[in-house]
Amino acid sequence: MGYGPSKEMRRYNHLLGEMDGVYHEMSLRLGLSDSAMIVLYTICDSGGSSCPLRDICRRSGISKQTVNSALRRLEAAGVVYLEPVSARSKSVCLTEAGRALAERTAGRVIRIENDIFASWPREDVERYLELTERFLLALREKAEEL
Repeated sequence: MGYGPSKEMRRYNHLLGEMDGVYHEMSLRLGLSDSAMIVLYTICDSGGSSCPLRDICRRSGISKQTVNSALRRLEAAGVVYLEPVSARSKSVCLTEAGRALAERTAGRVIRIENDIFASWPREDVERYLELTERFLLALREKAEEL
């Protein structure tokens, strides 16, 4: 076997890259950096007003350094503040201005995503999620073997 990806993997990689590009464009159109959008999105996804910092790092897939840089910029803009939960953990909380910004930005993206899934037959949504999760679990398992 060669080192190049299969035809299916090339298509998959292309689709992931294109999807990342669309999310990047949405962030730009809404006036946010990708990392700021990811932070706000993750907070919205976890309930809307706060989220443990460790969860933002874990769920976003971006590095802790990138998350922290985004948080510093968002703090300076009065969008978020960090609240100690324990000696070793913090929660990222939205200010009033942050809630309004999250609604106008990440909230809009979430509504778009929800509308797309709502327009698909329920079976297609379930199958898409099932296959994506199956791929992730297999990839994670193989990654541990490296």
